[in-house]
Amino acid sequence: MELFTNWHSWPQAEAGLRELLPAPAVTAVGRAVAFAASQHGDQRRPTGAPYAEHLLEALEVLARGAGVTDPGLLCAAVLHDVVEDTACTVAQITEEFGPRVAGLVAWVTIPPPAAGQDKAAAKEAYLRGLRRAPRDAILVKLADRASNVQTLRNLPPARQRAYYAQTIEHIVPLADTEPWFRYWYASWRAEFADLATPGPGGPRGSAGSAGAAAGSAGAAGAA
Repeated sequence: MELFTNWHSWPQAEAGLRELLPAPAVTAVGRAVAFAASQHGDQRRPTGAPYAEHLLEALEVLARGAGVTDPGLLCAAVLHDVVEDTACTVAQITEEFGPRVAGLVAWVTIPPPAAGQDKAAAKEAYLRGLRRAPRDAILVKLADRASNVQTLRNLPPARQRAYYAQTIEHIVPLADTEPWFRYWYASWRAEFADLATPGPGGPRGSAGSAGAAAGSAGAAGAA
């Protein structure tokens, strides 16, 4: 399984992108990285790593892995959590980066729970709704989740199993029509196949328990 953990800072990402993209596209992505950094501030991933690393990993997955060169799509990958995890709004994204990027961010943003709905149910509904998402939004989501699951061993065992089950149920099917992502998720699934077996304390990984446990992983890089 190929890992995408080489770009830990914008200078590293910028150097990599300059080998893949024209200068104006690199500049556009750099502006999105700076905006995301200003919004996320000192947020951390569940592992304790700086949140920016998750955003740059998602960017690396799309650009270096899947070969995406569309600057709008790459910007959306960098910005994919700013509405969900900060005070930023879709309107602000629209103003700064245009309606297409804002629309992609909106598609991959988990909405707040409806009346009488808990967070786990809201996330489950959101994940199921991704089946109706446009292709570009699905690409952003596939890159987002690839960033998170490639280092799944860094999470506690129960959360590993829940997140694995959730990914198999909701995310892997989205990769079926994208050859590179289909291959990557197949190799990831083989690498983490042991998580499909019940852990200590009884069976895990059913749709309900997976959604609840994975949903508890928190906002910072575990959506």
